[in-house]
Amino acid sequence: MTDPSQSGAPRPTADDGTAPGSPAAGPLTGLRVLDLATLFAGPLAATLLGDFGAEVIKIEHPHRPDPSRGHGPTKDGIGLWWKLLGRNKRTMTLDLSHPGGRDVLLRLAAGADVVVENFRPGTLERWGLGWDELSAVNPRLVLARVTGFGQFGPYARRPGFGTLAEAMSGFAAITGEPDGPPTLPPFGLADAIAALTTSYAVMAALRARDATGRGQVVDLALIEPILTVLGPQPLWYDQLGHVQPRTGNRSANVAPRNTYRTADGSWVAVSTSAESVAGRVMRLVGRPEVIDEPWFATGEGRARHAEELDTAVGDWIARHDRAEVLAAFEKAEAAVAPIYDIREVMADPQYAALGSITEVPDDELGTVRMQNVLFRLSETPGAIRWAGRPHGADTDEVLAGLGLTDAEIAGLRTAGAL
Repeated sequence: MTDPSQSGAPRPTADDGTAPGSPAAGPLTGLRVLDLATLFAGPLAATLLGDFGAEVIKIEHPHRPDPSRGHGPTKDGIGLWWKLLGRNKRTMTLDLSHPGGRDVLLRLAAGADVVVENFRPGTLERWGLGWDELSAVNPRLVLARVTGFGQFGPYARRPGFGTLAEAMSGFAAITGEPDGPPTLPPFGLADAIAALTTSYAVMAALRARDATGRGQVVDLALIEPILTVLGPQPLWYDQLGHVQPRTGNRSANVAPRNTYRTADGSWVAVSTSAESVAGRVMRLVGRPEVIDEPWFATGEGRARHAEELDTAVGDWIARHDRAEVLAAFEKAEAAVAPIYDIREVMADPQYAALGSITEVPDDELGTVRMQNVLFRLSETPGAIRWAGRPHGADTDEVLAGLGLTDAEIAGLRTAGAL
């Protein structure tokens, strides 16, 4: 991509360990991202860009840091979630509502490629930092705006969180047992899907900038990406009036498909999306005669007989330990997986072979283990260069890179802008 420093603004000169040719250099090396967002989709989108070489500057309020620093378990008062979400980011403090903070942000934006924010619509505009002001100092800038409901519409100004998207998208309505309540995920599912989508949207906007020389606004609503990954529900309703019900672990499209308890008290999951796999499973569990039934030839037909198929599979699995089940399914070329908790994920040889969990050095906690970058590139792989850094740790360095003197930085701090 074209060097955004063509906007004429100076860029911080401190080495962040991503110089081209260094071991950590990735395909996004040279890209600068300003992360103004909090909890969780916007910051995670910036993390994904940083994992592949982008220089990410995390900007937090001087007295109200990103709440993810205090979310979940802590060690020695240090938030562990932040170590993941803040990795590969330099951190600085800036009060964007303060005139001095506004001026610094505009100077940073003049030399940036991407700004990620998730304030309620109108907040940046109220501070004099809306698209008009940002694009005036840098016409090549991409502004990614991540909110619960988008930048317009009757719900635009409502507070928006992933839980609300999981509820409104239809996800909760189809999740859970048929006779139980709608079920929410115990983690930030909608936020994570939105983060992946935001990083993709940013790259699409940057590709367009390569062609046109102009940046643009990305308007991403949390309620939309999760709706897309739910599949053809709108089509089913539009064409057939069909509303997908809750089916627990079963599928309305195939069977057997469920979780099953083994003789040693473990659990496994079985999937039979293909008829050939379903046939192998039924032969394995001693019910080959069902394969010749006319209804067995289609997933929908097998789903109508889920009770019979589940009983056969469940009874067989219940008589064997997990290791025996996994070995027998593998030998039969049938699809099965153990249901892991995080302890087993961390010890699994396939994850180990892929390097899915990696060790990261950290000044506060020593070595920490966390998820690795999302995918492997053969020529320009991503890398985790450091875990999440303390609040405001790089403020002075970033400002010095903009050309501010020690006296100017001290003046901004005294005025309350930092």
